[in-house]
Amino acid sequence: MDKQSLFIIIGVGGVMLLGILVLIARTWRQVDQGRALIVNKMGTEPKVTFSGAVVLPIVNKAEIMDLSVKTIEIARKGKEGLICADNIRADIKVTFFVRVNKTKDDVLRVAQSIGCIRASQQSTLEELFSAKFSEALKTVGKKMEFEQLYTQRDVFKDQIIQVIGKDLNGYVLDDAAIDFLEQTPVEILDPQNVLDSLGIEKITKITTIANIATNLLRQTEKMELGKANLTSQEALYRFEQQQSEAEAKKNKEIAVANAREENEASRFRLEEEKRTHIERQRAEEAIQMAEQAKLRSVQVSEQGRIREVEVEKVRVQKAHDLEEVGRRRDVELGQIEMNKAVETEKRSIADIIRARIAVDKTVAVEEESIKDLRTDSEAKRHKHVTIVHAEAAAQELFIKDIKKAEAEQQVATAHAKKQLILAEASMEASDKEARAQIRRSEGAQAEFAAEGLATVRVKEADALAVEKIGLAESRVRDAQVQITDKEGTVIAENVKRKALAEASGREAEAVAIEKKGHAEASSKRELLLAEAAGKEADAAAVEKHMLAEAKGLAEKANAMKNLDGAAKEHEEFRLRLANEREIALEQIRARVAMTEHQSKVMAEAMGNADIKIVGGDGQFFDRFVKAVSLGNSIDGVVENSDIVRKVIGDKLNGSGTHQNLSEVLAGLMSRADDSTKTKLQALLDKAKQLGVGDKVS
Repeated sequence: MDKQSLFIIIGVGGVMLLGILVLIARTWRQVDQGRALIVNKMGTEPKVTFSGAVVLPIVNKAEIMDLSVKTIEIARKGKEGLICADNIRADIKVTFFVRVNKTKDDVLRVAQSIGCIRASQQSTLEELFSAKFSEALKTVGKKMEFEQLYTQRDVFKDQIIQVIGKDLNGYVLDDAAIDFLEQTPVEILDPQNVLDSLGIEKITKITTIANIATNLLRQTEKMELGKANLTSQEALYRFEQQQSEAEAKKNKEIAVANAREENEASRFRLEEEKRTHIERQRAEEAIQMAEQAKLRSVQVSEQGRIREVEVEKVRVQKAHDLEEVGRRRDVELGQIEMNKAVETEKRSIADIIRARIAVDKTVAVEEESIKDLRTDSEAKRHKHVTIVHAEAAAQELFIKDIKKAEAEQQVATAHAKKQLILAEASMEASDKEARAQIRRSEGAQAEFAAEGLATVRVKEADALAVEKIGLAESRVRDAQVQITDKEGTVIAENVKRKALAEASGREAEAVAIEKKGHAEASSKRELLLAEAAGKEADAAAVEKHMLAEAKGLAEKANAMKNLDGAAKEHEEFRLRLANEREIALEQIRARVAMTEHQSKVMAEAMGNADIKIVGGDGQFFDRFVKAVSLGNSIDGVVENSDIVRKVIGDKLNGSGTHQNLSEVLAGLMSRADDSTKTKLQALLDKAKQLGVGDKVS
């Protein structure tokens, strides 16, 4: 065999092998999991495979069978419910899990008996197994009671599987599950049915026993709860009663204590408010005075600083002008020296012409210099005078405004104090007048208690009058002190103004001296220019002397200004000390005169009174003081109570009936409020203590 034939054979073989491989690839049928492939061949037994096989077209026929698990639900409800061993009908739904057994024989059996397509349909499975499964369910259900279906579900399921069996003509029952299980309602059961009637009987018996037990338990619960509630309510009522009694007692005590504390607190609060108001007014006055003094000192300091700045500016300008004068002098001296040199060179030409030209030129130059110096000095003088006048006017206006504000404040304060004093004096006078009228009407009542009571009250009124006179004199002296203080302030202000005017005059004098020095320096400079340059040092010495003198005068004026505040404070302190001394002396004189007047009145009253002193150890003096205290207490009650004034109005004008003091006070207490009753009771006790409670009025 040659190589060509060999190549042909190999090529044909390769083509055939490739064709076979292509044929196999085209005819290979793969099967998914859970499925089976049945291949029907010509004249032979069908082949079953679970993986895959070659299926030749026309020659073979392939069918697919589903081997997955299928579910079949069997539900028995209502009148068709499951009958248990105890004849109780139950509504039940059971799910059965069925699949084709994965064996070649079972697959062929199912395929031959049912068909591959129908074997996988749900309807086919229900047609095949519904009756069988339902029968098995009835059979097993009849063997077990209703309660056992709940408690023994695994046994119920195993018995169903056992009755149905594993072999189902190629199918296999994998499992069964109870989805729903409940007793069929009694209303649906048929009483004519024997089994239903037996079931109704048992259900009724069981529910009746259970309802009776439940009702018994509920009633027992209600009884126990009612008993416990009754006991707790009784205890609660007793507790609330005791609590109410305690609350009422506590509220009563609290109300009494609160009323007492409120009265005391009101009295204390009024006193504190009055004291606080007075202290606040004093503090506000002190703060305002301090603020005014601070503002005044700040403004004075500011004006002084401005004045010093202006003075310093004037000094700097003055130094600058002096330097300018010196520079001009040097220039002029140089010019003169130059002219002298020129004239010396021309001296050989004409001595007379040279002298005349030199004199004329020197005169002209010095005249212009004098004019310039005069103009400059005039301008500086005018500027300095304007500054001093403006400063003096500003300080005068500032001090006037400050003093005017202080005077207005003091006048307003004095006016307010005057109004307050007049109001207090008027109130005290009205008060004393009313008390005097009431006391005049009480002469008959206090006649048996103390014969000299009227005289003592007169003396007390005189003493109060003397005290008022002393207070009025003290206020007059205070006003005089304030006027004196104002006069001292005005005097201090005048002194300050005078010092400022003197300082201004000294400054003007210094400027005049300085100008005079400049003039003398100018004249001497002319002499030096005409005569020789050797006397220039003399003019400079004179100028320095004048500048030193002007500087000394300016420093002296500033020192006098600085001493102005201390002098004013010293003068004010001296006046204030003298006023305080006069006030103290007048107060001592007023107290001495008041004491002498009181002693005279007491001596006259005691001398004219017919007093019988019984007993020793100061009993008379004690009774005398008690009688005076009783009169003051009666005055306070009558003054502060409208009811008392209304009741004793008839007594005061003499139209009332005669009653003793105890009856009068008892009648007043029956119609008075709580606070007035307390005061009247104190008066009654005091009257009984003094022995005048039974005196007829």
